[in-house]
Amino acid sequence: MSRSLKNEVAKVVERGNCSGCGMCSQLSSNIKMTFNDDGYLRPTWDDDVAIEIEPQAVSEFSRACPGVTVEARLIEGGSRHSIFGPVISAWEAWAIDPSIRHSGSSGGTLTAIVSWLLDTGQYTSSAGVVQSPADARVSTAVALTTKEEALKSAGSRYAPVAAAGCCRLDSANESIFVGKPCDVSAVKQLLDARGSERPLLLSFFCAGTPSQFATERLIQHLGIDTNEERVEYLRYRGNGWPGDFTVRTDGGRTVTASYNDSWGRFLGPTTQWRCKICPDGIGESADITAGDFWHADGRGYPDFGDREGTSVLVARTALGDSIIRRAISSGVLGAKPADLSQVAAVQPLQVRRRTTLAGRMAGATLGGRRLPRYRGFQLLRTARLAPLQTLRSAVGSFVRVREEAERRPVKDRRRKVNATSTAFSGASE
Repeated sequence: MSRSLKNEVAKVVERGNCSGCGMCSQLSSNIKMTFNDDGYLRPTWDDDVAIEIEPQAVSEFSRACPGVTVEARLIEGGSRHSIFGPVISAWEAWAIDPSIRHSGSSGGTLTAIVSWLLDTGQYTSSAGVVQSPADARVSTAVALTTKEEALKSAGSRYAPVAAAGCCRLDSANESIFVGKPCDVSAVKQLLDARGSERPLLLSFFCAGTPSQFATERLIQHLGIDTNEERVEYLRYRGNGWPGDFTVRTDGGRTVTASYNDSWGRFLGPTTQWRCKICPDGIGESADITAGDFWHADGRGYPDFGDREGTSVLVARTALGDSIIRRAISSGVLGAKPADLSQVAAVQPLQVRRRTTLAGRMAGATLGGRRLPRYRGFQLLRTARLAPLQTLRSAVGSFVRVREEAERRPVKDRRRKVNATSTAFSGASE
C-alpha cells in the first residue's frame, strides 16, 4: 500500500507518539488540531476539504514530525554538555525592565528579547502564545508584530497549544519562532527538509504538556463553577517569580494557587505520554533556550519561594550568542556567565529525564510500544551517569506499558491504523 499523509499522521497518533505540536497542519489544509477525549491536542482529518496533497508532504512529515524522529543539533563551534546539549555560551540573565522581569515567568528574558527585536525592526514578526479571545481557559498561538503584543504574551502557558502550526513559514528569515522544544524541533526539521531559511528559534526548558482538563479541574478546585461564571483572565505563572496560577471571572472574583500546588498537584501529573519519552526537554534545536534558574534550599532542592525572576540562557548557535550579547550591551538584559553544573543542581527533572531516558525507552519497547527515532542524543552514554536509576526506569516503563495495554478495550487494541474514520484522535495513553 502506498503511504499517504493521512495514514502516516494516523500512525503517530495511534502509537501515542504525537506531541500536539501542530506541524502536520502546515502540510495540508485537511488537518485540523482539536482536543481529544483526554484533553490533548491531536490532528484530525477533514475529508470535506478538497485540497490536493503535495507529493513531498509525506516525506516532509516523516523528516519533521517529533513523533517520528528527532535529531540532536550538531555542535557549531561550541561543546556538548551531557545534560544541556550544545552550548556556545550560558548566562544567568534577567530583563532590565522591571515590569518585564515581573510579568515574565522566569526573569522575562525571552519576552525582553522578542519585544526588543520587534521594536527595533530587526525582525518583523514572532510566534507567541496567549489566552484565547474566545475562551480564556484555552491557550492559542498567534503572530506578534509589535512590542506591545509581545509584552501581552509574557508568561508560560501550561496547557496544550499547537504552536508549530500557527504561523505560515514564509519569509522565515525575517521572523522569530518561540515554542516548546518539540515545536522548535518540528519547525527546524521541516525547513531543513525543504532547504529553506529558518526563523530565529527560541525555546525554553519544558517539563511536558498537561491535559487541558487539568486546568479545568484546578479552576473547579479553586471554587469557580464555569457554568455560572465566565473566566475572563487566566495566568499560569508570572507577576512575580515563580508566580501564582491566577484566575479572574467576569464578576470580578480572583482566585489563586501557588506554583507548587498548580503544577505539582494538578498540571504536572497529567503530562502526556510523548513527554515522558522526550529526548529534548532543554530545547536543543533552538538558537537560544531559556530556563528557570531556581535557587536551592539547604538540601539542594529548588526553592519556589517568591523573588525576582532569573533565567539561565543557553546560546546554541553563533546567531543566538550574538543576540544575547547585543541584548546585554543594549541594556535589554542583565547577565553574567552561568555555571551549568549549578543549573543542573536546580533542574533535577531535566537531569533525571535525560539520564534515564534510555531505560524508559528500552522498557517501553519491550512492553510493545513503537517509539520515535532519536538521533545524536548520546542517550546510552548519558545513561552511564545514573545506571541504577536507568535500570529502574526500564522496569517501571515495561510494567506501566503492559498494564496500560491490558486496560485498553479489546476492540481498541485490534483497531487498524488506517481506519476509515475521518477523525483520528486516537488514544493518548
